[in-house]
Amino acid sequence: MSKVTKSAETIEFPTFDTSKATDQLRAFAEKGVEQSKEVYSKMKASAEDAQKTVETAMETMKKAGSEMSLKGISAMRAGAEADFSYMESLVNAKSLSEIIELQTTYMRKRMEMVVDQAKDMQSASTKMVEEISKPAKDAFEKTMKELKVA
Repeated sequence: MSKVTKSAETIEFPTFDTSKATDQLRAFAEKGVEQSKEVYSKMKASAEDAQKTVETAMETMKKAGSEMSLKGISAMRAGAEADFSYMESLVNAKSLSEIIELQTTYMRKRMEMVVDQAKDMQSASTKMVEEISKPAKDAFEKTMKELKVA
C-alpha cells in the first residue's frame, strides 16, 4: 500500500475578497431600506385612508343624529298639539255621546299619527345606517380590490 501525502504547499485555499462582501452587504442593506420605505409608505397611506373613513363616518353620524333628534322633536310637538286640540274639544263637548265620538276620533287619529311617525323614523334610521356604513363599506371594497391586485 502506498501512502499519499500532500504537502501544505500544494493545497489551495480560496481567497476571501472583502470588497465583494462589502458591496454585497451594502446592496442587501440598501434593498432592506428600500423595502422598509415601501412598507412604511403603504402603512401610512392605509392609516390616512382609515382616518378619513372614520372622520367621514363621524361627520355622517353627527348629521344623522341631528336629523333624528329633529324628527323626534317634531313628532313630540305634533303629538302635544293633537293632545291639546283634543282637550279643547272635550271642554267644549255638550253631551256624553259627543265625548265618546271625540274620544274615538282622537284615538284613531293619534294611532295613525304614531304609525306614520314610526314609519318615518324607521326610514330615517335605515337611511342613517346606510350613510354611516357607506365610508367603511367603500374602504373595505377598496382594500379587497387592492388585495386582489397584489
